[in-house]
Amino acid sequence: MPKREDINKIMIIGSGPIVIGQACEFDYSGTQACKALKALGYKIVLVNSNPATIMTDPGMADATYIEPLNVERLAQIIEKERPDALLPNLGGQNGLNLSLELARAGILDKFNVMVIGVKLDAIERGEDRIIFKETMNSLGIEVPKSTAIYTVEDAEKVALDLGYPVVVRPAYTMGGTGGGLVYNAEELRTVVSRGIAASLIGQVLIEESVAGWEELELEVVRDAKNHMITVCFIENVDAMGVHTGDSFCTAPMLTISQELQDKLQDYSYRIVEAI
Repeated sequence: MPKREDINKIMIIGSGPIVIGQACEFDYSGTQACKALKALGYKIVLVNSNPATIMTDPGMADATYIEPLNVERLAQIIEKERPDALLPNLGGQNGLNLSLELARAGILDKFNVMVIGVKLDAIERGEDRIIFKETMNSLGIEVPKSTAIYTVEDAEKVALDLGYPVVVRPAYTMGGTGGGLVYNAEELRTVVSRGIAASLIGQVLIEESVAGWEELELEVVRDAKNHMITVCFIENVDAMGVHTGDSFCTAPMLTISQELQDKLQDYSYRIVEAI
């Protein structure tokens, strides 16, 4: 793919605080992006609230801002630096959410900043629980029974209908932030309140539990021309209910039939293309 000549300066949003043992991939990917883009001759503006990362090392970017990751501060930096483009998808959930917020606030249009690497509507299709569920239904891919809610009272009604335990999944969060597996109404009220507060749009999915099921993952990459590859097939040794970041896993899959692996790849490619 030829270098884009209509872009000179690119802004990258980091992931912010990183829990030890989790999310270090955002620091790694952001650091690699800085190196690769600088090697191509682009100017890099990096914003990250966490100084204890490799990407904030001096010289990694042309301008590094160790500042709070919020719309107000990012708008000030954009006004000062005037980047041509924003690369949002290397900063984890923070980068994705903030890019959407900047667009909705009119900041990107005001300063003529284009979004590269991902389309904003794709973020919504992947992160909004209702839109994602509708997308899966349109593809004929079965998903656990669930209902998106915005209040604790509605969550209690849905949980009674599904039967405990249920999974609480806030929209626009990652790594289980604000959610969890709950076993009774008291736990539900606590976790849902936390989830609504953590969600960018105050939306939480109440979902039937599949704890104890086998967990299989595929890592898929797609480019703008719809070329897709499966980077790896992952088989979690621990069942659902153990967070994937804490679970033993094998790559490639060792006990899964080729027929099922082919089916999973077909599903994953259809999902990636649709989103």
